[in-house]
Amino acid sequence: MKRDASIKLVSEVRDLQIVDSEGRNCGICDDIEFHGAPGTPLTVAALLVGPGAYRRRLPRWAFRLVAMIAGERVARIPWKAVDKITARIFLSGPAEELGLLRTEDRLARAFRKIPTS
Repeated sequence: MKRDASIKLVSEVRDLQIVDSEGRNCGICDDIEFHGAPGTPLTVAALLVGPGAYRRRLPRWAFRLVAMIAGERVARIPWKAVDKITARIFLSGPAEELGLLRTEDRLARAFRKIPTS
């Protein structure tokens, strides 16, 4: 599916795995940002990725728990950075340039500090 093709955004894009231009899994599409005003066409502005994007999808108590564990960061991926959508979302650039993997990197550093055995 091409980026400009007709799709059902909520059911076909949200919750899909995102893959950067280097083939790395770098998150899940948590929400979609639109631009438009009354009487004008509605367009997709960005994909929102990260724990902060859960705020509208979770009860307040559940979001507080998520925020304590993973933070409230939201990465905004411009729609123009989406290369194609199949069963996954493929991006035209590397994760770091698009602000992805920061939460995962922070958690990985924290878990490396936990002693094993």
